[in-house]
Amino acid sequence: MAKFLSRDINLMGFQISHSNKQKLKPFYDDPDSMLPDVEAYASWLLKHPSALNSFDCIMKEAKGKKMVVFLDYDGTLSPIVEDPDKAFMSTEMRAALREVAKQFPTSIISGRSRDKVKEFVQLNNVCYAGSHGLDIMQPPKSCDKKGNEGAFQPAKLFLPAIQEISMELEHKIGETQGAKIEDNMFCISVHYRQVPPQDQGNLKEKVKSVVENRPEFRLTEGKMVLEVRPSMEWNKGDALNYLLHNLGFSNANDVLSLYIGDDQTDEDAFKVIAGKREGFPIVVSSIPKETKAWYSLRDPSEVLAFLLRLAKWNKSQASFLQLDYV
Repeated sequence: MAKFLSRDINLMGFQISHSNKQKLKPFYDDPDSMLPDVEAYASWLLKHPSALNSFDCIMKEAKGKKMVVFLDYDGTLSPIVEDPDKAFMSTEMRAALREVAKQFPTSIISGRSRDKVKEFVQLNNVCYAGSHGLDIMQPPKSCDKKGNEGAFQPAKLFLPAIQEISMELEHKIGETQGAKIEDNMFCISVHYRQVPPQDQGNLKEKVKSVVENRPEFRLTEGKMVLEVRPSMEWNKGDALNYLLHNLGFSNANDVLSLYIGDDQTDEDAFKVIAGKREGFPIVVSSIPKETKAWYSLRDPSEVLAFLLRLAKWNKSQASFLQLDYV
């Protein structure tokens, strides 16, 4: 394992660097628990205007370009819920997503396992990337000669160690009231939304103790969830680049990427799009927060409205072109 961690791998044109230094991020209070500050949110919207209100402006940039759509799952396509196993998307959201995927290459990049996200979404016309992009279903264009999709898994050699950590976490916190350990294959999520507030600090310390002597892993935190991941330089931004590459869009000058997500892990994808200035990063948030996104949507209901409008816009463009041709 140590030998594997100390070398660089060049795969499909992307360099994955591995670090033996543990990367710990500070823990923050759950953003959802913050009381809304109407004035502060209004001020924040000046910097990150509503993607719905700015829809025409966004689509003006999309004319004549190939659009590619990327989405997070929890908090974006589905609401954040107490029980992570019940983060179901609505039938309306599924229908809208199906329609968008018919018209644009569409991928979902989630911290969940790839199989779990696919089970939630139940659509075959989208690409799935689980474990924050460490487990990517190959786009149809990348199938082998036999038509097998396969999967891109840059952290495959970490699997034995991940399973060990999962068992140790189960032993240490398995009996903690409200704690839930979710095995996302290449990422272990410890949900503590239902853990009593007075026990959350102790839970975090126990999880940190499992990771602190394993420099090949890092501990991060999302919305009421701790996540143990390999300490490799691969994130949702890298997954976005990988998918663009395999779809044949990495060197195209006429591609516009949309990425919609709500969590801290989505910031890596926002950064990629903002850096290229060839797309629109959109954050889902009902409170002011630091973000690299240019636009915002308040919650999944606004994501639904945006996707419906996107599909309708593309159909109108196609109809306009047909009329113009006739």
